[in-house]
Amino acid sequence: MGWSNVWHLGVKELRSLGREPILLFLIVYVFSVSVYTAATAQPETLNNAPVGIVDEDRSPLSARIRDAFQPPYFMPPELISATEMDARMDAGLDTFALIIPHNFQRDLLAGRLPEIQLNVDATRMSQAFVGSGYIQAIVLGEISTFLEHHRRDASLPVELALRARFNPEPNKQWFGSVMQVINNVTLLSIILTGAALLREREHGTVEHLLVMPITPFEIMAAKVWSMALVVLIATALSLWLVVQGWLQVPIEGSIGLFLAGALVHLFATTSLGIFLGTVARSMPQFGLLLMMVLLPLQVLSGGMTPRESMPEIIQHLMLLAPNTHFVILAQSILFRGAGFAVVWPQFLALVLIGSGLFFLSLRRFRRTISSMA
Repeated sequence: MGWSNVWHLGVKELRSLGREPILLFLIVYVFSVSVYTAATAQPETLNNAPVGIVDEDRSPLSARIRDAFQPPYFMPPELISATEMDARMDAGLDTFALIIPHNFQRDLLAGRLPEIQLNVDATRMSQAFVGSGYIQAIVLGEISTFLEHHRRDASLPVELALRARFNPEPNKQWFGSVMQVINNVTLLSIILTGAALLREREHGTVEHLLVMPITPFEIMAAKVWSMALVVLIATALSLWLVVQGWLQVPIEGSIGLFLAGALVHLFATTSLGIFLGTVARSMPQFGLLLMMVLLPLQVLSGGMTPRESMPEIIQHLMLLAPNTHFVILAQSILFRGAGFAVVWPQFLALVLIGSGLFFLSLRRFRRTISSMA
């Protein structure tokens, strides 16, 4: 094998990528806007939830309850009538509708235990669950303050000293932004390498490569290092400019060690992208394959939900996936400041999985080249 061939073929891949504006836009978007939106638009976070209140009592207590709904959790409540409530919820204007009945304050002071009805749009599942608890706490707090004429904290027999490690605020942007970068490394590396191979086939340049004194190993190695380099540079810039600069998320561990782990991971995922590129015959087929491969990899790797909450058989099967080990490695380094002594098992697993995927893809690539010769 001539290393000069690998170098020049890789440079050719970078030049070809530079002539693809859609892929260049995808790289910029995935590591900038996508990271920002994943950090700030958390669907499970209660933020500016719309509330409608049917106040049939018009008492000082009902006014206290209305005034207790404040940003950023809730929008200022809309005073609506009972006839408007269903229409507004059907139109999606209100996530919550609170009905305060007639004589609510009088019945409460008389000890008659009146009821307040809360209607919830359960199609907004995560906000509905979180918001119902918030509203219950707000209403009970205001009623208790009104009855006792002062607000007091409940005395507990035991004091719980809470220490939030690794995310002391706790701020969901810290987790969302970093995990989006981690997931995008897998996503983009597979897309770029597979698209690079299919671009050769669609442009007819594979036939030109076949008549040159180069081997399939050199062709594949060139695609692997060039696309891995692009993703690695984009990852480093995203961590520096978007995560640390734009979102002000602190990174606990060594970014250099993380990038070293990302490089080993890219060795595996770019090889997987080559394999998918040999299976697919066109870009539409490649897109369908990505849906079948990327979604299970992203969802079951531990990046969206802890692996411990998954069925045991899924946990064992996903140990064969490279991004499972990469997620563990990245979270340990970036969130908890782990060193190489902690994450070396993940490095070793990525090397073994990457080597297996590389030689499996090389075998498939040679077979594909031979059928075209």
